Amino acid sequence: MCPNADTVGLHGWTAVPVDADAIFEGKPYLNEPTPVSLSDIAWPSDDPIVAKVQEYAKEKLPIETYNHSMRVFHWATIIARQQFPTHASSLSPSTLALTCLLHDIGTTPSARASTQLSFEFQGGFIALQLIQHQLGGAQSQAEAVAEAIIRHQDQGTVGTITFLGQLIQLATVYDNMSERPYLVHPETREQVVTKFKRCGWSRCFSKALRAELEEKPWAHTTHLGSEKFPNGVRFNKLMEEYDAWTE
Repeated sequence: MCPNADTVGLHGWTAVPVDADAIFEGKPYLNEPTPVSLSDIAWPSDDPIVAKVQEYAKEKLPIETYNHSMRVFHWATIIARQQFPTHASSLSPSTLALTCLLHDIGTTPSARASTQLSFEFQGGFIALQLIQHQLGGAQSQAEAVAEAIIRHQDQGTVGTITFLGQLIQLATVYDNMSERPYLVHPETREQVVTKFKRCGWSRCFSKALRAELEEKPWAHTTHLGSEKFPNGVRFNKLMEEYDAWTE
């Protein structure tokens, strides 16, 4: 399938640097973050594919991972609107929602046990099969979601990545390790973690990472450091107080 201008912008295929420092031109942010009300962030619940994938995610994912996925959608939406408004104006909220819902589907014990693939690759293939072949979604959308999931831990300084992939990277490392903590206004952060509790997410995800590394010492997670990454997730200082919230 040859790309066209409509699907490139709509599904986040625009090529951007994989190096986040290059995107932000060596600055903390391009535009100073301001508070955003959750009422101004619309979940695309009217999209039937999003609705079905959301039910699938609720069934397959533990609550900690599901809430993480919903927080990632909110962080990504805010970052896109405030830092990259041109890209945000054309990006499909449904494509973003599908990516967020499924980006960690490969971390579940059953998904890990079903393959020798690293969890990001398995997750991307699950997403492609589910969206395009089971639910009849558009090929460009399904492939954009799959590519972003496969590359959402593919951090580096050389080359390019899709805008959707970079956006998911920025949102996930914000939630997992509090990298670039200034990208979301503190008032907004408080609202999001109040609605979608972390429930000990730092410990939960660190444990999942270590489980994969033990099962698959070749896993792509080693690219981020077999000790550095799980420890960075586990000892997330910015989110430490929220990890204890359960009610």
